[in-house]
Amino acid sequence: MKIKAFCILTLIFVCFGCFFANNFGDVSVYAENSAKSMIVIEANSNRVLMASNENELRANASTTKIATFLTVLKHCDNFDERFKIDDRAVGISGTSIYLKKGEMLTVRELLYGMMLVSGNDAATALALHISDSVEHFAELMTQEAKNCGALNTTFKNPHGLDENGHKTTAYDLAQITRECYKYPIFEEIVITKNAKIPDSTGNGYRYLKNKNKLLWSLDGCNGVKTGFTDDAGRCLVSSAERNGMHLICVVLSCGPMFEESALHLQDCFAKYHMSKILLPYTYLRKINVEDSDTTEVKVYTKRGFSYPLTDEEESRIKTEIDVIESVKAPVKKEQIVGEFKIYLDNHLLFSEKIYTMEDVKSNKVTDNFKKIISKW
Repeated sequence: MKIKAFCILTLIFVCFGCFFANNFGDVSVYAENSAKSMIVIEANSNRVLMASNENELRANASTTKIATFLTVLKHCDNFDERFKIDDRAVGISGTSIYLKKGEMLTVRELLYGMMLVSGNDAATALALHISDSVEHFAELMTQEAKNCGALNTTFKNPHGLDENGHKTTAYDLAQITRECYKYPIFEEIVITKNAKIPDSTGNGYRYLKNKNKLLWSLDGCNGVKTGFTDDAGRCLVSSAERNGMHLICVVLSCGPMFEESALHLQDCFAKYHMSKILLPYTYLRKINVEDSDTTEVKVYTKRGFSYPLTDEEESRIKTEIDVIESVKAPVKKEQIVGEFKIYLDNHLLFSEKIYTMEDVKSNKVTDNFKKIISKW
């Protein structure tokens, strides 16, 4: 009887656990960070909010296609250009949109095929459209990665299939993704859940469903890309925007990649808020003007500054205004007269020049005489 009662209680607890897992997600059964490498950044400020082994070189599977997209962005002027698929892009192993010899597609259609269903053949077709070989395109990818701060990355192909020397880091992938979001077409494609592009006959369609499950389950999710190979394991770059904060999360070699990414993003949204420390075009004060009938001139800053902060960090923000006490006329509008600095403790976060808001004429006879002569 005791054994029977124990079995019944066990069954009840199992059912209870399944109920919570199905209704509230499986996050409770996963360690909070099983990823071999991970990072969360806030894209607008590029602040690292959470990280572990973020600079460790690793294979990254099909998240490579984010860098392929970036390279296409930098080297293609017309996304609606229709072109013939290179024969070398047909029959690429792994996930595929099943390109056929001689068919015609646009750059945009291939980008959908590459990013939503991870078509390795689509990635190769794009590479061979931009460059004369996969090897040369991979060199372009590596250079574009370095241009946006991904200094430790080397790509060997456009699709992410395992290859010696094809390595990146979680930090570098976050930087590459951050750069991509500067182009509206990138978000337009990676946020798409379902799409259709022409099939090889030209009379029907390939129906594409995005492999990124977070688009359906995570509030504010707007991308990005899944990946898996034997060497890389399960990889995911994800992105979400809420209340002025744009977070990018990278997990490499992570079994529960969707669950952990969602946890990391939720945690960062809960912990941080985007603080508007300096508004654009902020009037600061007046400074004295010498040698003029106008005794004062207003000064201001042009650029604004917002930064992700915890509530506790916000109390430790300090501002420093370093501006001259007086300026001699003539004064030109937007003449630099100082500098505005923002610190978190002793760490400089931001600096901006301080400018005059208007012209001020001199009342000195010599200055007026010089002005008359110059006009004459």
